[in-house]
Amino acid sequence: MIRIAIRWLIAFVLIAATYNPTQYNLVRWSLTNLSEQLPLIVLSGLILLIVYIIFMRATLRSIGLFGMALVLALVAALLWVPYEFGGLSLENQAANLWLGIVALSLVLGIGLSWSHIRRAISGQADMDDVDE
Repeated sequence: MIRIAIRWLIAFVLIAATYNPTQYNLVRWSLTNLSEQLPLIVLSGLILLIVYIIFMRATLRSIGLFGMALVLALVAALLWVPYEFGGLSLENQAANLWLGIVALSLVLGIGLSWSHIRRAISGQADMDDVDE
């Protein structure tokens, strides 16, 4: 369970480092410092891109596009219920953006952890797990 939480946390940091409602993200830093720190911006962007490719490839291989859409739909439904009953307000744009970051990071985190979750639920090993 801790490994799953760590994978989700890494996905959350990855998405939040790219863009979030604060001033501490790659997009805002790039826009304000493009001429002064271009090499560092390019390096940071390439590192984030590599991590995104690793996460997306692993997620697509484990749950696919349908699974990603299903997890996102589940998260949306989990947000819809408290909104419908007055427990969640969508007036605050910053809070909405953080909810979106959490939702996307859950998709990536579940995608990265799906083989481990499936093995724990079913007791069956994947072909990739044979060496363990």
